Amino acid sequence: MTATRLRSLICAFVGVLAVATTPVRAAGPLASWNEGPAKARIVAFVEATTGQGGKDYVAPSDRIAVFDNDGTLWSEQPMYYQLAFAIDRVKALAPAHPEWKTREPFKAALEGDMKALAASGEHGLLELVMATHAGNTSEEFARIVRDWAKTARHPTFRRPYTELTYAPMRELLDYLRANGFKTYIVSGGGVEFLRVFAEELYGVPPEQVIGSGIKSKYEVRDGRPVIVRLPEIDFIDDKAGKPVGIHKFIGRRPIAAFGNSDGDVAMLEWTTAGPGPRLGVLVHHDDAGREFAYDRTSPFGKLDRGLDEARTRGWVVVSIGNDWRTVYAPAR
Repeated sequence: MTATRLRSLICAFVGVLAVATTPVRAAGPLASWNEGPAKARIVAFVEATTGQGGKDYVAPSDRIAVFDNDGTLWSEQPMYYQLAFAIDRVKALAPAHPEWKTREPFKAALEGDMKALAASGEHGLLELVMATHAGNTSEEFARIVRDWAKTARHPTFRRPYTELTYAPMRELLDYLRANGFKTYIVSGGGVEFLRVFAEELYGVPPEQVIGSGIKSKYEVRDGRPVIVRLPEIDFIDDKAGKPVGIHKFIGRRPIAAFGNSDGDVAMLEWTTAGPGPRLGVLVHHDDAGREFAYDRTSPFGKLDRGLDEARTRGWVVVSIGNDWRTVYAPAR
């Protein structure tokens, strides 16, 4: 065999091997997802509910999908992003409030005690927000949030918090809307904080964002009508509060719900208990290399009961490590 012939055979073999070992790119919808049972269940549900004439067809007016935010649409470790914002505000205003050094949850915020802050829950977060922003108008608060987001960086990834949204979930939101679904965010976090980012990041307009909040009032300041934030809790949109918030602000039971923690279990229960085709999905954080790995014992985003309920109720559990081709959306 000549040297030229031998080289030709080697090149041909290497070419075949390269083709055989090159990963197959996902085709069709949800290209950021790996092929597997989770993606297949989601796509099958959408196709079944939108296929006219099929037994599971759902009219567009009833195609409501609800999404948690923290840990479902963007990261929530090592703390909720709004908590990071509130802590920065407490630290900035602390010199004028010496009493905060001994009063919880301010003491925990100043000392960086994440365990104590996590234990205070959404109520504690709102207390921080109330103390640091009561008296602001809604426009002033939104401006403060935007200014913070321009300079704040995630402590692990050293990137702006707004860059740490999940590419597969943003893709899923687009896919649902392209198939006639109306998408809502139902978050335990502060509704006015999230409304600053929701449309830009997720394509969800502010009127389709439901969250926890403090009371407000209308008044005229210097001849200008404004909405003023008050130091009183209005609504906690977490755990059992989520179905109540959905009923109160949407008025229809969703047919699909997406979450990641035990705080979302009631929302998935309420959604999947209705008649007809239903879809409940939990994102499981199991990829320490690309993001974070946590579930049953995490102080933020604890997923314990939800994992057990998913097995008995037939909810889809999405593994970040196995089901997502990529995690974060490209930086803008």
